[in-house]
Amino acid sequence: MMSAAASARAILTRLHDVMATRMHAQGKLDAVVDIIGTSLDSEVCSVYLLRDGMLELFATRGLNQSAVHVTRMALGEGLTGTIAANNEMLNLAEAKAHPDFLYLPETGEDKFHSYAGVPIVYRTRAVGVLCVQHVDPRRYEDVEIEALQTTAMVLSELIANAELVDEEEARGLSEGHTGTQSLSGLTLVKGLAAGHAVFHQPRVQIEQVMAEDIELERQRVYRAFDKMREQIDSMASQAEFGVGGEHEEVLQTYKMFAYDEGWSRRINEAIDSGLTAEAAIERVQQHTRLRMREIDDPLLADRMHDLEDLANRLLRIVSGQLGTAASQGLRRDAILIARNLGPAELLEYDRRRLKGVILEEGSLTAHVVIVARAMGVPVLGRAQGLRGFIREGDEILLDADAALATIRPSTAVAEAFDDRFAKSRERQAAYAELRDVEPVTKCGTRIEVMMNAGLRDDMSSLALTGADGVGLFRTEFQFLVSATLPQRERQTRLYRDVLDAAGDKPVIFRTVDIGGDKPVTYLKSEEAQHDENPAMGWRALRLALEREGLMKIQARSLIEAAGGRTLHVMFPMVSEPWEFDAAKAVFEEQLVFLKGQKKMLPEAIHYGAMLEVPALAEVLDLLLPKLSFLSIGTNDLTQFLFAADRANPKLAERYDWLSAPIMRFLQRVERNTNGSGVSLGVCGEMGGRQLEAMALLGIGIRRLSITPAAIAPIKDLVRQIDLGELEKAVTGWLADPSNNLRESLTAWASDQGIDIA
Repeated sequence: MMSAAASARAILTRLHDVMATRMHAQGKLDAVVDIIGTSLDSEVCSVYLLRDGMLELFATRGLNQSAVHVTRMALGEGLTGTIAANNEMLNLAEAKAHPDFLYLPETGEDKFHSYAGVPIVYRTRAVGVLCVQHVDPRRYEDVEIEALQTTAMVLSELIANAELVDEEEARGLSEGHTGTQSLSGLTLVKGLAAGHAVFHQPRVQIEQVMAEDIELERQRVYRAFDKMREQIDSMASQAEFGVGGEHEEVLQTYKMFAYDEGWSRRINEAIDSGLTAEAAIERVQQHTRLRMREIDDPLLADRMHDLEDLANRLLRIVSGQLGTAASQGLRRDAILIARNLGPAELLEYDRRRLKGVILEEGSLTAHVVIVARAMGVPVLGRAQGLRGFIREGDEILLDADAALATIRPSTAVAEAFDDRFAKSRERQAAYAELRDVEPVTKCGTRIEVMMNAGLRDDMSSLALTGADGVGLFRTEFQFLVSATLPQRERQTRLYRDVLDAAGDKPVIFRTVDIGGDKPVTYLKSEEAQHDENPAMGWRALRLALEREGLMKIQARSLIEAAGGRTLHVMFPMVSEPWEFDAAKAVFEEQLVFLKGQKKMLPEAIHYGAMLEVPALAEVLDLLLPKLSFLSIGTNDLTQFLFAADRANPKLAERYDWLSAPIMRFLQRVERNTNGSGVSLGVCGEMGGRQLEAMALLGIGIRRLSITPAAIAPIKDLVRQIDLGELEKAVTGWLADPSNNLRESLTAWASDQGIDIA
């Protein structure tokens, strides 16, 4: 069989002859399906186009001709409708076995078994489908699929030139979307913002798909690669966040893609098939998008987004269409709109004018989120269909706290948002006054209010909030943003910088919690690849104890960084006491080794564990004598107790932290720990919510570790509480949990004059 490039080139040569004729558009489509069917030795080749919101059979070779312009199906209906709706490829040996299969009797397709189809994409939208069918059950070869995808690009040009697809439909923008619209998504970086919609990237229009001179196109791509790499190198050297930070690691990973030879080779192969430089880049980019849809690994998917970001940059350079919103400059307060963003592209924007970001995709682990958080820019992600609602210049109110954006707000909505914005600023100003105020209850009990962190830049919040220390430093973030396992020197530098920033305040370092639902590409295992529920799989301490070298390096780094100081180390996801013993033994071995190397050692090491796995509560009596402190991780604990995956949107809000099972479990842990001399605390989102924090105080919890933004509100709450009265009330409610605890707490707080924000 011919190579993919040779096969595609042979088809493109014949298509070029068809395009050069003065034949009308329908005639060209009829010729195209004949060429494809013949070239791929396929009995059926059909083209469906989107018209008036329906997919219409426009041309076919092999199906009944009487069905042309008669057969219509909705987006998402049947295999063809599924391809268009999801903008993805299908390749099936037995079409009827697919759950979305729909039999259309008028087409006469009942005798065909195999089916393959690719979307015809125009301006990032699927406006049609090119598909082939065969009598014998078989999956189409990769070279055949690539030939289909290349042909679909040519068809896109034909369809646009012949105006076979309505312009508004291609843009996915309905004329009806002119009034106020609400758009929901996923909170990536919290905050409120207001501004006018600015599209990050005007779509590059590819004027010519088929190349006249392949060598000329290749040279154009080479020059574009050189220019793009110069830009990336320049950006990496001008990063504003200091040397050695996580941002530098992100940019280094980004730079790695810019120099990736495999990527440039695939673009060259597309040029070999007869495409122009622009079409070749777009062709590879479409393939990347299809791959991204198949990737379950969130970290790998985020890195594929970085690669697509670079492809967009390369496409603009090679086409000469260099004008992004960043290069043109922001003239007023802006909410940036993009399908996705790379970290380097966000750094190009004027931080004085950039108020917020809305992404059609994006995830909590994306590199751009790291940068946006450091810039203080709120980000809303997973805003599906945003291009169907938002137009350039539209006024937008972004409430990333509530995962909501309001487009073209009415006067009443805008005034209400302004009031909330003003109150938010007033509240923050009032909270700022609590920075140096100790969280002491009305009855005189001192509560420890600590903060969670995971980045070097987070440490600035310690002084700004007046937190008692860092109750949870998530060390895994350095591992998640790195392309390779972080070297010992880099880890040591990070931990030392964190301790320096903390001064005399304690920092509890949680050893690395990666694997499972926080995968890294450089640590693979058969177990991890087949985890049906990654959150309960090969992760955290389980992974670290198996990959002993990983834990040894981290242990040595932490011990060296804490030389002359006190080190607090906490092990995540401990299920049984022996796991704690094994982890502590790794640290003790490294302590002996470093002592032999005459290194400065910590004055003391305090070891702790996280209680996230319910099983650990049943053996606390065995573990407590070995601990200095115990921290309850309410996020994982809740999903394990209820067997409810918190990443599942159907279950995420189903189980209340203030339900009787959770509160009774926590109460039992507190009672079993009380009197042991082991400090007990809670780290997680539960402790950062005022009503939930009040419940925790009511069962005896005296240490909370929460997000920096929640420090002041919790301090404010603590100072309004009489613990004697609260503990009496909570104990009574849990003894007979017939009432709704949330409602009971709210009513009690109101009766006591406690302000719950």
